[in-house]
Amino acid sequence: MTEKLLFTGKTHIAGGRDGYARSSDGTLDIKLPQPHPAAENLFGAAWSACYIGAIELAASQRKIALPAGPEVDAEITLNTDNGSFFLRARLNVSLSGIERDVAEELIEAAHGICPYSKATRGNIDVETRLV
Repeated sequence: MTEKLLFTGKTHIAGGRDGYARSSDGTLDIKLPQPHPAAENLFGAAWSACYIGAIELAASQRKIALPAGPEVDAEITLNTDNGSFFLRARLNVSLSGIERDVAEELIEAAHGICPYSKATRGNIDVETRLV
């Protein structure tokens, strides 16, 4: 197997009342006065962006034309149980203009392609839903 680096994201985060997150390329520059829900929102945004790319790749591999761009609403929850913290995720996916069974096939395939989905598999409860 020949590994090929595709991209490296670099961010700098500062905590506290004047906290922020900035990416080295300038595409991300936000205030983070509280670590939560910022962390969950950022994780949901990153995962959703990756997941959309995975849906588009899965469609391309299957020669399925997507009439409209996929949309994902991510819900990342921070939970606690007996002092232990854990995450849960729900990805609500909209694929307009294609048949439901085809859309569900693409959603399932994307979950197998997306590196964020792979990283969380077996680590957190994840639900994907076609909406």
